[in-house]
Formats: sequence, C-alpha cells, structure tokens
Amino acid sequence: MLIITGMSGAGRSTAAKALEDLGWYVVDNLPPQLIAELAMLAGSAEPRVRRIAVAVDVRGRSFFSALADAVSTAENSGIRTRLLFLDATNETLVRRFESVRRPHPLQGDGAPLDGIRAERKVMGELRGNADTLIDTSRLNVHELASKIIAMFGDEGDPAIRILLMSFGFKYGLPLDADQVADVRFLPNPFWVPELRTHNGLDADVADYVLGQEGAAEFVDRYALALQPVLAGYVRENKRYATIAVGCTGGKHRSVAITELLAQKLEGDGVAVTAVHRDLGRE
Repeated sequence: MLIITGMSGAGRSTAAKALEDLGWYVVDNLPPQLIAELAMLAGSAEPRVRRIAVAVDVRGRSFFSALADAVSTAENSGIRTRLLFLDATNETLVRRFESVRRPHPLQGDGAPLDGIRAERKVMGELRGNADTLIDTSRLNVHELASKIIAMFGDEGDPAIRILLMSFGFKYGLPLDADQVADVRFLPNPFWVPELRTHNGLDADVADYVLGQEGAAEFVDRYALALQPVLAGYVRENKRYATIAVGCTGGKHRSVAITELLAQKLEGDGVAVTAVHRDLGRE
C-alpha cells in the first residue's frame, strides 16, 4: 500500500491518476482510520487487489491527525506500506493556487500563503518520515507523472493500452476515437452471397478480405505509421488510446482488419484489446 500525502497543490491528483493508469487501485481522501480495513478487504477480494494507493491530506480535517497511527496499525497487521510525500516551494504553491483561483484548505480568512504555512506545521513530522520525497517545484504535470510511473510501475506494465475498435460508418463514428481508419476501399464481402451472413471473425471472410489487393499492405503500413504516434502518447503520459477501424456496416472488412492490426500492434510495451462495436447489429 502506498500512502500519497504532501502539501496541497504539490501534485497529489497527478500522482494518483498516474498510478491509476498503471493499474493501481486508488482511493482519494480516505479517512486514515479505514486504511487497515481497506487493505484487508483488498487481500480477500477475488481476484486479489495487489497494489493500493491512498491519497490522504489536510482535507481530512480531524481525521488526518490519525494517519501515523493508522499506518503503524497496518504495518503491525503485516501490510507493507510506503509513504510518498509531495512538496514544492511556498512560492510555487502560491502561484498554483492563484492560477486555479481556489483557496488553500487551511487559509480561512487569510491568504493562500497563510494556509501553506499552517499546513507545513501540520505536515512536518510526516515529511520527515516519508519513504519517498518528491519536490515538484520544477516539474510540470507530464514530468511528475513520468517520475511516478518510473518509480512505482512494474517492469511488466505496458507503456500504453490500446482499445482497437471496428465499427460501421452507417451507425456513426465512435465519439471517443483518437484515430480513425477507413477500410471501405476494399471490396465488400456483403456482395458475395456465400459470405454475406458470416462476419470478419470467420476464417473464410478474413481470408477474402485480407487476400484483396492492398489489404495486407495497408495493415503493415498503418501499424508502422502508428508507432511514432503511440510513442508520442507515451511521452505525453497518455496511457490509453482508442483506434477505430470502420467499414460500411462494421461486420466484415473492419472486423477482419482490426483483428490483424491487433496482432501487429501488440507487444513492445503495447497492450491491445480488440472490440467490435457493431458486430451483430444486422
């Protein structure tokens, strides 16, 4: 279990999102008294929840003071815990609060700097006991996310997860697609009587589609063209992307092409899930 805490405005939300993208189970603003119970629940779940992150901060008000005792209780119960403390200079924190036009949780009727100073007094002991301290003063959100991923990601974690979706143009474009490919340039198996009732998951349809002039070449070149795009997504900490492949009805051509493209893209830090949005609508 990773406890994420630190100064308000230092990047806890960014760190939590980066961990979620790595597959961690993340709970924000959990009362510390519930930390041990959460860990026991995770251990008894099926499948077992292996990595948990809990973001705790002064928003917890009177609950927050129990954090040190809650961590000790968890460790005495055999739960391995790490404390991550995020910090930044007072000047940086003031600038961040001013840019979002939100008050500091502890400023009351004063200025953001008053709240920051009060928070430092509350946080002093936790900062000293932290297993990992990150100063985010000179980090933007992408750099902080990269640092979190490098520190807490498993070696086997994919750099990016791709949802590869076939669809039919006649049912509309997928609204969440980051990339859209159109394979209506290929002959439509719908007009082949013996293939009309089958779909792109069937071997005879797949062989027909992929045997057409330009089909295999398109898949190879499109997979190659996506390589720098996916690498760019990873650099920008975009860990999920949706790539859509469309034909007229989403039954034959797009399904067969999607299946082959998934095989081409899978591997080297890329995890691919193929889905067929409109299969079975006809």
